[in-house]
Amino acid sequence: AILKNAPILLLDEATSALDSHSEKYVQSALDNLMKNRTTLVIAHRLSTILNADRIVVIEKSRVIDIGTHKQLIKRCKHYSVLYKKGLK
Repeated sequence: AILKNAPILLLDEATSALDSHSEKYVQSALDNLMKNRTTLVIAHRLSTILNADRIVVIEKSRVIDIGTHKQLIKRCKHYSVLYKKGLK
């Protein structure tokens, strides 16, 4: 639940327990909620972060790349593999 109109929003696997149909509705609501505020999203489902201004790819507690979805899909093998797995 959102109790306060805070300038920073932290979402940790916000849609992980949802089926893909429900995820679309919740993600739409979250997209509206994230407007005009700093949002940190922790996600394994890459569909929840595709429109992020900046994505940080972490593997074994180390940052391996930072960029937009478009940048990472081109240059970060780890991100590209995760993205392709999510499409299946």
